[in-house]
Amino acid sequence: MSVLWDVQRKKRFISHDDMTKISQEFNMSRMELEGVVTFYHFYHRTDCGKYTIYINECVISQYSGRNKIVEAFEEAIGVKMGHVTADKMFGLFKSPCIGLSDQEPACLINFQPFTHLTPYKIKDIISQIRNGKKAFEICDTPKSVIQYKPSIDKTVFFKPYVPYATLSFLEKYNPEEIIEKIKKSKLAGRGGAFFPTGLKWQFCHNNKADQKYIICNADEGEPGTFKDRVLLEEHPELLIEGMIFAAYSVGASIGAIYLRAEYRYLKQKLEKLLSKYREDGKLGKEILAKIPFDFDIYIHLGAGAYICGEETALIHSMEGKRGEPSTKEVFPVEKGFNDKPTVVNNVETLCAVPRILEMGVDSWLALGTDKTPGTKLLSVSGDCEKKGIYEIEWGMNMREFINLTGAKDIKMIQFSGPSGELLSEIDFDRNISGEDLQCGGSVMIFDNKRDLLHILKNYSNFFVEESCGICVPCRTGNFLLNKKINKLILGHAEEKDLADIKEWSKIIKTTSRCGLGQSSSNSLNDAMKKFPEIFKQRLSENTDFNKAFNLEKAIEEYDNIINDLSTPYE
Repeated sequence: MSVLWDVQRKKRFISHDDMTKISQEFNMSRMELEGVVTFYHFYHRTDCGKYTIYINECVISQYSGRNKIVEAFEEAIGVKMGHVTADKMFGLFKSPCIGLSDQEPACLINFQPFTHLTPYKIKDIISQIRNGKKAFEICDTPKSVIQYKPSIDKTVFFKPYVPYATLSFLEKYNPEEIIEKIKKSKLAGRGGAFFPTGLKWQFCHNNKADQKYIICNADEGEPGTFKDRVLLEEHPELLIEGMIFAAYSVGASIGAIYLRAEYRYLKQKLEKLLSKYREDGKLGKEILAKIPFDFDIYIHLGAGAYICGEETALIHSMEGKRGEPSTKEVFPVEKGFNDKPTVVNNVETLCAVPRILEMGVDSWLALGTDKTPGTKLLSVSGDCEKKGIYEIEWGMNMREFINLTGAKDIKMIQFSGPSGELLSEIDFDRNISGEDLQCGGSVMIFDNKRDLLHILKNYSNFFVEESCGICVPCRTGNFLLNKKINKLILGHAEEKDLADIKEWSKIIKTTSRCGLGQSSSNSLNDAMKKFPEIFKQRLSENTDFNKAFNLEKAIEEYDNIINDLSTPYE
């Protein structure tokens, strides 16, 4: 993938001849390589322009004025979405969530971030580029506001931290003792799977091998989430030191940060920090510890694939393959990257490790709930006064949390992203905890002026696009559910369509091999249970025939749905 990125950056696309040469170099068929190239969103087969513009199509962006921003870009550069200017100067493309939901409308230009866009700002940006400015010279520095954190004695993540402060624990404890501390802390994965971290480390530790790996999953692709990006910006040293503790605990000598392409602008900063750790003897050979060990970290850049947030798909991606999930016959802690024992942990999970050791396990356990001790980071966006990052103590009441955001007249809250749970008023007295409402990190708030079906359509489009396609239930089932939503929006659906949605959702959920298919219909089914009146209103009164059928009008309505033109986004 690094070679593909080098070609993409140099030539702005990967040609047929390029793939022939690369496939020969890596002793693989050209068709196999083409399968890899076409799998990822950010590899292009034709020239994508000297300045490649990606505009977020997440529903939060839609409701923040995306349509006007697209029109402003189209006017400023002179081409429509999905095209490149005749002089190959600009290319304009859509993209899934780019991790800037609290600063929408936003875009990436040559993977540099531009936030809080307006038509006037867009004209100025394009004018400056035409006059010789580079994207990195005029881009914004995304600064998410830390809207809420507990009192200083309860704050875990967003308080001052002195680099290397906790690495003294390496000299005090052996690997088994570190693992026991993490197990006692009940720290669980913070990306959404919530698997016990200490147990994962122990499994990997117990598997003997000549080589082991630690991989940080920084492929934060769930729409509406940006907490990991903020941690990488504010406290990257926590991540590095969390990886060092993981490596010491399991006996790994190589670590990798799988950084999503949308966060490429953070790569240079991270590499500079890694170099500092090497210079100070905290990475590399003979790291000082009770049992001295070797460990170093490199950065692997993703290329745009939501499915690579799943650990086995991520590993395949790092191996230069299509990012397709594996069946779970063998877990990565047994045979992972390069068929060696591998630990894959999320950014927030790894950042929590130094903090737990710093504050002491007992102090950590005193926070939160019995099942989920400590604090949790939530990315809040949508229809609320205070968008940004919230560090809450597990167990907070949902209504108390809503009050913190300043949200009013709420219709629904999408909790833990489109693959999570859709909440309505009946859920607002529940608690955010492992015992009740768990959340990977994304909280999208929608008020009563929003059209529920158009929100669900946006989610469905996302899952259809991001399915890797390896298993039929997910590949075909999500496509068919998308068509059912189209019928509902047009008012052509009938009771049987609602029954089909429920039945097909069960099939997709129970037979898909990974979390994408298993959770892709969650929100749709939640919506049908919690807002039945909306679905009933969209059912056709006469399903036998339609005397007033107009082919031209039907085609126009369908085109509006496909292009999202009928949605009152602004």
